[in-house]
Amino acid sequence: MPEPKKPGAKGAKVEAPPADKPAEDDEGRDELPEDEHVPGEEPQMSQISGLLVEKPQSVTAIKGKNVTFVAKVDSYQLLRKPNMKWLKGKWMDLGSKAGKHLQFKETYDRNTKIYTYEMTIVKVVDGDAGGYRCEVTSKDKCDSCTFDISVEDAGEDAGELDFSGLLKKRERKQKEEPEINVDVWEILKNAKPCDYEKIAFEYGITDLRGMLKRLKKMKKVEPKKSDAFLKKLDPAYSVEKGKKIQLSVELADPNAQVKWLRNGQEIKPSAKYIFESVGGIRKLTINKCTLADDAAYECVVGEEKSFTEVFVQEPPVTITKMLDDVHVVVGEKVEFEVEVSDEGYYWTHCHSFSSFFSIIEKELEVLQSIADLTLKAAEQAVFKCEVSDEKVTGKWFKDGVEVIPSDRIKMTHIGRYSSPLTASLIDSCISRNTSSLTSPILLYARTLKPIKPPKIHLDTTGSFVNKNTIIVVAGNKLRFDVDITGDPPPTVCWKKGDTVRASEGRVRVETRKNLSCFVIEGAERADEGLYHITVTNPAGEDKADVMVKIVDVPDPPENVKCTGVGEDSASIQWDPPTFDGGVPVKGYLMERKKKGSSRWTKLNFDIYESTTYEAKKMIEGVLYEMRVFAVNGIGMSQPSASSKPFMPIAPTSEPTRLTVEDVTDGTCALKWLPPERIGAGGIDGYIIEYCVEGGEARGGLSTEWVQANETPVEKNSYRVRGLPVGEKMLFRVTAVNIAGRSPPAVMAQAVTIREIVERPKIRLPRELRTKYIKRVGEKVNLVIPFQGKPRPVVTWLKDGAPLDTKLVNIRTSDVDTILFIRQAAREHSGQYTLSVQIENMEDKVNLEIQIVDKPGPPIAVTVTDVWGFNAALEWKPPKDNGNCEITGYTIQKADLKTKEWFTVLEHNRRPSCTVSDLVMGNEYTFRVFSENICGMSDDAGISKNTAAIAKTGTYTLPYKEKDMCSSPKFITPLMDRSVIAGYSAAISCAVRGYPKPKIIWMKNKMIIGEDPKYLMQNNQGVLTLNIRKPSLFDGGKYTCKAINDLGEDEVECKLVVRGTYGQKSPSSPVCNNV
Repeated sequence: MPEPKKPGAKGAKVEAPPADKPAEDDEGRDELPEDEHVPGEEPQMSQISGLLVEKPQSVTAIKGKNVTFVAKVDSYQLLRKPNMKWLKGKWMDLGSKAGKHLQFKETYDRNTKIYTYEMTIVKVVDGDAGGYRCEVTSKDKCDSCTFDISVEDAGEDAGELDFSGLLKKRERKQKEEPEINVDVWEILKNAKPCDYEKIAFEYGITDLRGMLKRLKKMKKVEPKKSDAFLKKLDPAYSVEKGKKIQLSVELADPNAQVKWLRNGQEIKPSAKYIFESVGGIRKLTINKCTLADDAAYECVVGEEKSFTEVFVQEPPVTITKMLDDVHVVVGEKVEFEVEVSDEGYYWTHCHSFSSFFSIIEKELEVLQSIADLTLKAAEQAVFKCEVSDEKVTGKWFKDGVEVIPSDRIKMTHIGRYSSPLTASLIDSCISRNTSSLTSPILLYARTLKPIKPPKIHLDTTGSFVNKNTIIVVAGNKLRFDVDITGDPPPTVCWKKGDTVRASEGRVRVETRKNLSCFVIEGAERADEGLYHITVTNPAGEDKADVMVKIVDVPDPPENVKCTGVGEDSASIQWDPPTFDGGVPVKGYLMERKKKGSSRWTKLNFDIYESTTYEAKKMIEGVLYEMRVFAVNGIGMSQPSASSKPFMPIAPTSEPTRLTVEDVTDGTCALKWLPPERIGAGGIDGYIIEYCVEGGEARGGLSTEWVQANETPVEKNSYRVRGLPVGEKMLFRVTAVNIAGRSPPAVMAQAVTIREIVERPKIRLPRELRTKYIKRVGEKVNLVIPFQGKPRPVVTWLKDGAPLDTKLVNIRTSDVDTILFIRQAAREHSGQYTLSVQIENMEDKVNLEIQIVDKPGPPIAVTVTDVWGFNAALEWKPPKDNGNCEITGYTIQKADLKTKEWFTVLEHNRRPSCTVSDLVMGNEYTFRVFSENICGMSDDAGISKNTAAIAKTGTYTLPYKEKDMCSSPKFITPLMDRSVIAGYSAAISCAVRGYPKPKIIWMKNKMIIGEDPKYLMQNNQGVLTLNIRKPSLFDGGKYTCKAINDLGEDEVECKLVVRGTYGQKSPSSPVCNNV
């Protein structure tokens, strides 16, 4: 019997050190070769995991040749593919150097589960010499190996001397020093981290990374205190086979729920596994431990776990009954019998006990002689005799004459194993043959035991549920003993169908004296069926049938799906399991979880019998998954496959404010607002339905609701087409989402399908109610909506004449008209009139378009006066103002010597200016640019004469007082304005004159007095009239008059006040619909 594994040796691999390398002592004082790890390499995972089954070896390569290194990794216990790194020196990763010189190859053997990694160096050079290392890692396991490459010349002339190669080949002469036993690890533990590298160099430690790992593990780390466990499981437990074991933990929270796992699978309570809970102590008892219970166990509380391993040991086999002394006769079979403590087949070497048997010879003797018979004629005569040796054959004589077998006389000699010998003579006697067979008998015989026919004795109590039927739970062991009688001992044969059961294997037959045992180890469903027992011996045979029924937990339910959802509920349906385990299914248990989560929540603790279930208390808009367990008298099935994700959502409420937007002959346009309650499911669209109002169907029309759109519409409006003209129709709209249709929103009154005449109306956009200004070359795109039924006739005019469609593009639809100019020109400026007309009803609107461009240069630029360092300039406005008002002028000067232009004034509003700070002795010329809203003119007006600043001596000019008196003159006129009623407005102008003129404001030639609605201001000649919240009647012509003793001047403008849409200003001659 193999000894059970010990906890400390589980999964460990121990490799013997090479014969040519001395073994390390316990303290790791011996210096290691370069291809070995640092002494005491326990912190490195290589000695713990043993992933590398074949390691690359150090080689001496010939320069210019190829060399290949092979490493093999055993992945039998790995969950993922290992990661291999080839390194040179300490840190250089060779994976990034792959190419023509370095080549890597990886293969995998599925049978042995071994990864093979190869590194090939093509045409080795001197620079390839040095130390290398391969590292293999897989999650929390790792292993590494170091090896060296030495490079030698091929023996030929290498040409130029490779000085670097010679340096690498030099061997350092080491001084022979007496060996001193020093514990390097104690020195490192007490040293500072900054001294680690120095100590490693001093004591020849080349693997600095491995040294740091070992030091880190050697430091004592206090175990992290668990929040859930007061006492965890021991690291390992050991139990003998057939005994029970108890695992115990103590929890901090007595009410916490625990899970017990075996090899990662959850354990369910049963007769074998018993859960106990006493306060904060949780116990797991495993009864009748078998080798299958040798596994890793976990106790899970929330997110924390406690691990342990259970090792099941097989007890040693002992001899409970020694050999007995045996006394036998020559030629007989000798049997020795012992009893052992465990069932099974064993080879026993009898060296610890002995027995004695003797052999004697015994004389042949007759055990039963021939008896005299007196028979009637034609009766059958049978003569028998028995001797002590079955090997002796006898002869029959009649009156001294040997009897020869014939058809009338038959002789038989029966003997089996050690059974007694029987010889018989059968003679059918006749009347004329009256002689008898008499002694002396020449046969020796011995007494025979009586022959008994075989008999099967079935015990129908215990596991039998009815006659000849036995029930076994799947996975359990069945041992069925059948008592058998008969002499000689009968032969037993067990069959299932035509298959004869052997004496070995999982399903086997064990035969003992007067007993036949039928054994099934770990019953499976395939073992179920009718078994036939047949026993035979020379006296006959007997048969019996035994029905073995295997019962198990049922299969998982199938086709778990969601059939409907509500706001916080869902209806789940599934199919019963295909196999009920041989026991009727009692009911089902349900669990659910959120998609993406791993936490399942039980929905019922009592068995639910139906195959449909309504899950409640769910969150709307969250994806859930469901699974179902089937339960029968044996236990609970595995969980079913998770259902497809579903979301508890409810249909929306009905749409709101369903109204008719438009009705024509055969169509009806509807519009509505979204539902008040939408929910997490959102809205996928709307379904529109219609039907004839009440009454019987007529004209082929049905009074049932008809769906108008095949697919849901996303907009909140829809035009239903194909309606009968003159009929009264009802409409309803339903919102649709993933949960289904909402309640419908129904039209309160029926709609008559007939064209409705609607007065034409133009809805002029706000930006077009004033002058519309664009620059030359820009695009003009005016969209003007209108309404009216039936479709009105649209007409465009320009300055009272029909519009030339070659210059302007017009596009008109049912609800709007578009005026489009791709590139605007000055000839496009003017007043446009839009007219929409239905029969004798008409609506018009005027809009003014102004296309502007840069102005021309000023004209007649003249230097009018020069004094001191100053020069006075005057000019006239340009002939071409760019179709808009001139906003100012820019003046520049240039010295005739340098002829460089400098700007002296910008945005000068008057057609005159004074240039100061001129340089004495220089002569200047001037130029002027005009400005408007498009910018400065391209050309400038240049002065006709120059201004020369004379170089003269200092002298005093006689003072001459200049007469500053002048009549009033408006230098900035009033501009026409269009304002909105209710919003304050202002009009302004600028005047000059001396003495200061008197200002008079008039409206429609009537002087504006001290009306609080008007505020008049005069700031340095800038006159402003503020009108507070003008009304429609404040529109008209406004005049500003300036008067002094020398004269008077006046300017006027036109003010248009626009009211609310549809009201007409009594003073607006420009627009008919503003």
